[in-house]
Amino acid sequence: MIFDKQELRKWAKEVRSKLDMEVLSKKLAQKLINTNEYKNARNIMIFYPLKDEVNLLSLIKDKSKNFYLPKIEGENLLCCKFDEDTELCESCFKTKEPADTNIFNPDLVIVPALAVDKNNYRLGYGKGFYDRFLSGCKNSNYAPTTIVCIPKELIMETISPNEFDIPVDLVITD
Repeated sequence: MIFDKQELRKWAKEVRSKLDMEVLSKKLAQKLINTNEYKNARNIMIFYPLKDEVNLLSLIKDKSKNFYLPKIEGENLLCCKFDEDTELCESCFKTKEPADTNIFNPDLVIVPALAVDKNNYRLGYGKGFYDRFLSGCKNSNYAPTTIVCIPKELIMETISPNEFDIPVDLVITD
């Protein structure tokens, strides 16, 4: 069993690179749409996928919802409006983020993860942006529902969370 988070990240990226993420993304998006959490949410923060990451951008076709993308500003993650007309720029992680900053509080946050464990702790990329964002939400008495959509191959027994790691509310897998 691997407990070093750097080793876990390397393992997860290797596993993920061998999966058909296009097919899995469609399956996971459909499973997400069928949840009560999605159905009851009006404002949903998704993420712009990195290579070999679950891609849920097709969700923005759902005009009954408002969508948002994260934007990195210093050490903070901001939640900014996103639709087909949103101008995007490259973030420091080489992914896309909104060029304009217009901050919102979503009802539902779809959180990216390299892996998750059986207690709903996620393995992120190691910079702590989502954990700080979600911690900030809880500290301001605002708590969006959090979900990770991830292939079953990336669910493990434990990621050995630390005191800064925040578990998500729901894990959706294929």
